[in-house]
Amino acid sequence: MLFWENMKLAFQAIRINKMRSFLTMLGMIIGISSVISIVSIGDTMRSVIAAEYENIGKKRVSVYINPEDGLYDDTCLFTKDDVEKLKDAFQDNIAYIGLGFYDRTNLQKGRKTIQVTIVGTAEKYTDVQKVEIIYGRMISDQDVKEGKKHIVIQDSTAMEMFGKENAVGEVVRAKISQEEQELLVVGIYKNTDSALMKLLSGGSLATAYIPETVGIRQNDTLWSLDMYVSDNADMETFRSQFVGALSRMKNKAKEEIEFYTAMEDMQTVDGMMSKLSLAVGAIAAISLVVGGIGIMNIMLVSVTERTREIGIRKALGARTGDVLMQFLIESAIISAAGGIIGTALGIGVVGIGGATIGIGVVVRPSVVITAVVFSAIVGIFFGLYPARKAAKADPITALRYE
Repeated sequence: MLFWENMKLAFQAIRINKMRSFLTMLGMIIGISSVISIVSIGDTMRSVIAAEYENIGKKRVSVYINPEDGLYDDTCLFTKDDVEKLKDAFQDNIAYIGLGFYDRTNLQKGRKTIQVTIVGTAEKYTDVQKVEIIYGRMISDQDVKEGKKHIVIQDSTAMEMFGKENAVGEVVRAKISQEEQELLVVGIYKNTDSALMKLLSGGSLATAYIPETVGIRQNDTLWSLDMYVSDNADMETFRSQFVGALSRMKNKAKEEIEFYTAMEDMQTVDGMMSKLSLAVGAIAAISLVVGGIGIMNIMLVSVTERTREIGIRKALGARTGDVLMQFLIESAIISAAGGIIGTALGIGVVGIGGATIGIGVVVRPSVVITAVVFSAIVGIFFGLYPARKAAKADPITALRYE
């Protein structure tokens, strides 16, 4: 019963001093909204990046040779024969393997010139890489076998170059492996990058796909292998076996062979994002301490102003614990209210930001609950000293206070 009476007295005191109570809450509002915003932005970015890597493929692998002596020679290069040998040796574990053919070139049509990143695809590329074709088709295995001079471009590239998305059947010119070639557009794919990824990638070039046989001649060599591991293969077991086989094939030490997975890349980025969110969140949390000090300061003022009230309560039989609880509850309510308002403000800011750039934000319920509970704890902690001061007041001295 006394608890609810103390709650009523606390709300009454807050209502009497509305402006002062709000200004006291302000530190908590700013602190909690900052923490909620920063944590939610970090969670959203991690979610978006994870989705992008999911699209790339968690079992995508890049392999290259990094000699210990730093001297790169022909033994560090890969050939089509190497690809075929590895494909035969690990046919149950490799879903796709090809030479890592990536080039930056200009697509030309009349006076229009657009720079793109060219990716050379080998057979079975469409089995492992998600490409959302909206017009025409993707590069086929037949295109690769026959070395067809075909190209698949992004919808934005087609719109910029031809003034329309459906540019299937158009011909573009491009310099591929130092050779000018005419390429027939056989497909248009949709750019599925989220708005956040477009923002983060800045001015990165659109990708265009061609058969690798257009850019790589039979005896050509490249520095890396592009590979997708089968879903049923254990990555660590396969890594050990593959590196061992490649070590023997190229006469290189196992330590010189770099086996880099998309999952490792994602984990690295996720780790960096977590540390960044933690660091910035810790800085924002300082404002919670400042807010707590503000609460303590105002509660001390409140105790001084209500000295006679405390004396009257004690004279009428209120115990020390009752007075202590009254002021602790008042402090906790002010702090928790600031936490709730700050949480709503933080979610609102992140939501508006997400809607502006067209992405769904991630707000974890656990973060919201923790923020509100923590704000109440801050209020109790910083309200303890003023509450103890009020509780220890001598009733006779308090009644004499003017």
